[in-house]
Amino acid sequence: MDAAAELESGAEDRNGAAAPSTSAVPVQQVSLWSPPRAVQGSARRRRRITGLAVGTAAVLLIAGGAAAAWALVGGDAEDVPDAAVPAEDFVGSWAGEMTQVDTEGAHVADWHAEVRIEEGAERGSTAWTTFTCSGTLDLTATDNDRRVYTYTETADPEERCVDAAELTVWPVAGGLNAEWSSVTREGTRMVSTGLLSDGS
Repeated sequence: MDAAAELESGAEDRNGAAAPSTSAVPVQQVSLWSPPRAVQGSARRRRRITGLAVGTAAVLLIAGGAAAAWALVGGDAEDVPDAAVPAEDFVGSWAGEMTQVDTEGAHVADWHAEVRIEEGAERGSTAWTTFTCSGTLDLTATDNDRRVYTYTETADPEERCVDAAELTVWPVAGGLNAEWSSVTREGTRMVSTGLLSDGS
């Protein structure tokens, strides 16, 4: 029997008898058509939103990791805030014994220094009583817990002192650590270190 004829006239039943003829009805088992546009668009949007969310999360994760790594290695000095000691920790009158050495580290002299740092810790004065010298201090730099002052001589009646020096101080238990650095008239670099205690 012809398949097209069977579809039009009907099919035989199990006993081989012809089934009654009905009008032709198309068979709808599998749709070969794509889903309606509304369904396609929403699926596409879901995929796009999911992709954007995953991409954004990846970017944030990478940026967070880079920021953490930058914080661990230190980054640019300008971007990292100083853990500076407050100016008040430097203000006051201080005094102590200094030990002076030359470029090779050989002992040169021991001498007594008195330092006064004014309110704001930007200026001060000093007297090197052992050598009867005195001068002014002006803040030139800060570096975390350290302050650097330029010493300018104002009195040296016996001409035993240098005209200029650099004083670096930083707080420690019991006072301020002090380091004086200077170059003599002959060109020899001298460094004096010691502890300045509260001299008030």
